[in-house]
Amino acid sequence: MDANKILQSDVLDIIFEKRNKAYGAYDLRKTYNKRLTVSIITMISLLAFLFGGYLLAGNFGKNNRAKIVQVKDVELINIPPNKELPPPPLPPVTVDPPKIETIKLTPPKIVPDNEVKKEDMPPENKDIETAKIGNYNQKGEAFDGTESPVDIGKGVVSAPKKEEEDHDKPFIKVENESTYPGGTEAWSRYLNKTLHYPDEAMNIEAQGTVIVQFIVDKEGNISDVQAVSGPDAGGLREEAVRVIKKSGKWTPAIQNGREVKSYKKQPIVFKLNTE
Repeated sequence: MDANKILQSDVLDIIFEKRNKAYGAYDLRKTYNKRLTVSIITMISLLAFLFGGYLLAGNFGKNNRAKIVQVKDVELINIPPNKELPPPPLPPVTVDPPKIETIKLTPPKIVPDNEVKKEDMPPENKDIETAKIGNYNQKGEAFDGTESPVDIGKGVVSAPKKEEEDHDKPFIKVENESTYPGGTEAWSRYLNKTLHYPDEAMNIEAQGTVIVQFIVDKEGNISDVQAVSGPDAGGLREEAVRVIKKSGKWTPAIQNGREVKSYKKQPIVFKLNTE
């Protein structure tokens, strides 16, 4: 490049002297400032647009909120006055029982006549006939000699009635409990013959006493058989219930000299021979 043109030429022209300016680098560097300016102006314009939109949206939202929270006048509804409540019921009137004429009867004392007081003098026979003997003198209706029991509510109390035992219901406690026919020896023979030790119980070494409860009616029939306590493992309870159900008729319980239906609790012992 001539010396006269260097002072008037651009730096890029000097750098790319005798080089391929169509490659691209020259053009990029040549238009760099222009592209940077366009980018900055575009960014500023976009920010200004967004800021303006934000302000407009805020004003629009305020207007909407202002419309939503408008307070209208409240119309009060005239409420009719409460109806007068009915007066509370009057308490029940209690009527005192009629007063019976009573007369005080003082024990006789032997004293001189001048020491006898008027209030210590015994009543006359005519006064005793129409009055009840008491601890004080009281005017009232004539006493006819019959005693009427007093009731707080109605003035009459009936004598307590003796409750009769219902011999058709099962008794829990009786004078003589129901028993197995033949007594203890017969019961032992029945258990030795009928009772089977469950294999499952033997395998897990379960043992103990099972209490079986059942009902024996007036004819000796058993019902409602169930195990109420004892080891609940290995089928011991089931075996005890089975044995009781298979035991047949029992001798019924006795209450007040008659056969009655009663509850019975019978223990069944399961014990392993460890020797």
